[in-house]
Amino acid sequence: MKTFKLMATCAAGIEALVGRELRDLGYEVQVENGRVRFEGTIEDIINTNLWLRTADRVEIIVGEFEAKTFEDLFQNVKALPWDELLPMDAQFPMNGRSHNSALHSVPDVQAIAKKAVVNKLNETYHRRTRLPETGQLYKLETRINKDHVMVTLDTTGESLFKRGYRVAKGPAPIKENMAAALIMLTSWYPDMPFLDPMCGSGTIPIEAAMIARNIAPGFNREFSCEKWDWVDEAVVEDVRNKADEKADYDKELDIMASDVDGNMIDIAKVNAQEVGLLHDIQFKQLSVLDFKTDKINGVVVSNPPYGERLSDKQEVRKLYKGLGRVFKPMTSWSKYFLTSDLEFDKFYGQAPTKTRKLYNGYLRTDYFQFWGKKIRK
Repeated sequence: MKTFKLMATCAAGIEALVGRELRDLGYEVQVENGRVRFEGTIEDIINTNLWLRTADRVEIIVGEFEAKTFEDLFQNVKALPWDELLPMDAQFPMNGRSHNSALHSVPDVQAIAKKAVVNKLNETYHRRTRLPETGQLYKLETRINKDHVMVTLDTTGESLFKRGYRVAKGPAPIKENMAAALIMLTSWYPDMPFLDPMCGSGTIPIEAAMIARNIAPGFNREFSCEKWDWVDEAVVEDVRNKADEKADYDKELDIMASDVDGNMIDIAKVNAQEVGLLHDIQFKQLSVLDFKTDKINGVVVSNPPYGERLSDKQEVRKLYKGLGRVFKPMTSWSKYFLTSDLEFDKFYGQAPTKTRKLYNGYLRTDYFQFWGKKIRK
């Protein structure tokens, strides 16, 4: 089976997490800004699409080279093994990016790279007329950074954060892969209590339940590469069956999710039902300021309102003070809050053990971490 050079792309700040996930899956990795490189067969491509919780997509690196002229770009792209990847009727849109490079015009980069692939395929399939582009999608991209060109083929399709369970949405939901990253950056294990006290449409507790049950995050959706003519359906089925067998439905879980808005709790329940985890999460309509528990050694993960608009900031900071009143006394619990208000800790009323810079979409946020002291049972 052919081995490909691959990369998993991700949001800035979580590359190390993606690297850890890939290592746990058995791959040797090279972690870079916004991506992690590894190698694998088509079986590995399907496997990583199924299992990566924090990545955006898995791409084949078709080739890399240096180019300062459009002639260099054209000839190098044309020389790549398109005949091994694209059938005659392939749809192959070409995206482009350029940063700090001589070839800075992205429309021109896209047009030249596309023309080079067309020329190669015309020669391969002995065609003089235009290629039909009526078949399956093979999404290409030419990235140029400091004159270094990387040409990739996307295997994923819609981003990996689209797990397929979020059938109902509330305002400004956190992406599924960011929610998984927030959980994986904590000290939580599935035998500990877990709480999201402002759960919105339920993404964080659902991701926690999927992690606890060892459910492959991509089980509920398809990937572009599964429809390609050179990908064996039997291989896809085998990889998916193996993933299903790894799920653990026997563990006792203690995952709590609450929200002040009853409509959001209804939405969260619909989403949890879609992924088959409704009975693993205790949903409750409750203001975070009214939360009480006798449980110990738990973990709180939450994405509270940010108060981006000036008019909301005062209200939100009042909420942050309330969070401090509720959670500071829970000294055996570790608490983790993601917010774009970089002064969160001032209003929460406690210095964080650690903060971590993350990007929620394009928005700079900090992940405030308050580590608890475990009580020995």
